[in-house]
Amino acid sequence: MENLLDLPGSIPVSLDTLLVNLLLCLVLGLFLAWFYTRYGRTFTNRSKLASTLPVLALTVLLVISVVKSSLALSLGLVGALSVVRFRTAIKEPEELIYLFIAIALGIGLGADQRAVTVAAFVVIIAYLFANTTLSPRRQKSNLFLNITTPDTKASFSEINEVLLAHTSTANLRRLDHLNGSLHATYLIDCSDDSSLSHLMDDLKSNVPGSEFSFVEQDNTIGG
Repeated sequence: MENLLDLPGSIPVSLDTLLVNLLLCLVLGLFLAWFYTRYGRTFTNRSKLASTLPVLALTVLLVISVVKSSLALSLGLVGALSVVRFRTAIKEPEELIYLFIAIALGIGLGADQRAVTVAAFVVIIAYLFANTTLSPRRQKSNLFLNITTPDTKASFSEINEVLLAHTSTANLRRLDHLNGSLHATYLIDCSDDSSLSHLMDDLKSNVPGSEFSFVEQDNTIGG
């Protein structure tokens, strides 16, 4: 039965070597996932992408381990990949960097180049750590206030007065008058959670009848 499964010109994969490479790849992949979650600068949900990095590295390692000893399998892999289409969009370049690092781990360990792979991995992580900790992180406000209130002569000015009292910046991004209601969207910058809490309280008391929500990335705080 084993002879039937062996392809011409292929060399059997050493199970011991494969297990050692898988274990090392898993350790490095988990560390890469932790590093990305801790030091990544993307605004997307880093934990979701981080959870896929070890699996990606292990999968690439398995593929390389199997096809490296067989020309027939290598050619088959090229044909299979030619029909694969990835539809998931990479929103930020940093995500692509970590995906390539995971792929490189799988390729290097799958080719039994442990010392070279580990050394290169350490250098890359050291550079990313230095670049993250030494270079200043650009602070970007991405907190939006959406507010709806009955449209009166003083409603717009009341909203602006409250915002100026509790935010460092408040940029009006959209203003609509619909069916006797005023709908406004602001990009605001609050120094801390306490300022945000006071802002919510003042909006409730000084802009009666209003409905509002604070939106930052995928998180929503309503009031």
